[in-house]
Amino acid sequence: MAKTLLRSGNLDDFQAVGGGGQAVFESALQIREALRLRKQQAIVDCLAIPQVNDGGDRVDWYSPVDGIVTSWKAADEDTRFRALRYLENTLASVESLSKKCLQSPKTAQQLFGSLLSKAFQFPGENFLFLIDGKPVITFWGFVNLNENARDDVLECLRESLIPEPTPVVIEDPEPEPEPAPVITFEQADEPLMTPATVVRITPEDLYEPEPAPVVIPPAEEAQPAPKIAPKKRRVPLWSLPVAAVLVAAVAAPLLWPKQAPSEPVQPAPAPVPVAIAPQPVKAVEPLPMNLPLHQAEVLVAKVKEPEPAPVQATVVIAAIPKDAMVMDANQVKAGSTRFLNGSWRAFLDVKDPVTGKPPSLRFQIQNNKGFARVVHGDNIVCRTDVFSGLHSNGELMIKSRGNARCTDGSRYPMPEIACKAGTSDVAECSARYDAKTVVPLTFKKAGA
Repeated sequence: MAKTLLRSGNLDDFQAVGGGGQAVFESALQIREALRLRKQQAIVDCLAIPQVNDGGDRVDWYSPVDGIVTSWKAADEDTRFRALRYLENTLASVESLSKKCLQSPKTAQQLFGSLLSKAFQFPGENFLFLIDGKPVITFWGFVNLNENARDDVLECLRESLIPEPTPVVIEDPEPEPEPAPVITFEQADEPLMTPATVVRITPEDLYEPEPAPVVIPPAEEAQPAPKIAPKKRRVPLWSLPVAAVLVAAVAAPLLWPKQAPSEPVQPAPAPVPVAIAPQPVKAVEPLPMNLPLHQAEVLVAKVKEPEPAPVQATVVIAAIPKDAMVMDANQVKAGSTRFLNGSWRAFLDVKDPVTGKPPSLRFQIQNNKGFARVVHGDNIVCRTDVFSGLHSNGELMIKSRGNARCTDGSRYPMPEIACKAGTSDVAECSARYDAKTVVPLTFKKAGA
């Protein structure tokens, strides 16, 4: 199997999609294996192979085939066009197989068809790679945060193939006609034409040679030829030059009068101290004394020392750790667990016998119902349903509906979790596996 790393990323940066109450990524390896057994190798080769890290929060995606790797954006237009047609045909086969499984009377087949219908969802064009021209999808089964699954899975790829409009260049444009002069109201009474320059014409300019004389035969009496009047040139006395009117608007700044400063307020005279004379102390009247017959003894009374004033303890407000679970006092008093809604990471103080590291435990809870996912050993993923509630004493309980089912066919024991509000209402939790095994547990907020 090829092991060419295509892309890596944190699971918290994306939003998983799924069907039948289960996420596609939770069963990614089983989906690829089921497609292979159904002899759908073309579909299998389009889905990259995921591998989760030891912490369970980051995943690497590897190519299922060998070849030269090219990103979608780096490929030329013809290669991307062929890859898009290949994906359209593959997606048509996926939809046909999904509908067939959804119509099956078996629950397992229906669940597979529901997951398969969302398997080809991916965040965007940057998550598609071409291996020798064939498409391979990474982060399949995910979309971007705060986004829903696309109705058209390949819409983001089609948008990248739309050519940009070519700018139109107009060569040698004809000059625009000059605007007509603007006549203002102040110029309405002025003449629209200015007198043209007077052109002086000399007699030489009007001279033209006379035509040749006409010869008349002698039989008839010769008559003098009529003189042809010289042609005069008509020179216009006025011309129409193009007038241009310049309009300038000058705005004068407004000067606002400065506000005179208010008069200073005279301070009130300080009170004159008044001496208060102490009241006179009344003399104590002597008490009648009857002397005893025997010698008197002097008794010294013990003076009780005054008790020191109690020292007020300094109130220290502890800072709330980042992403910690806070059990809101008002919600707990009302019996509500809205503070638990969302995705949480649970950190256990135990070590995995295979890796020597703590297992990765995540909870997804909404309105006291959800599921838990455990990643342990050699990337073995386990999953089970959980439910939660509050006791009358304010203690939060999170329990599972049995041991978690794992991808290798095994079962993983799930603890019973109890939490109480501690300093600043931060949850202090413990995980109980049995009567003798109780370990501390800490919740931290995770992405969607």
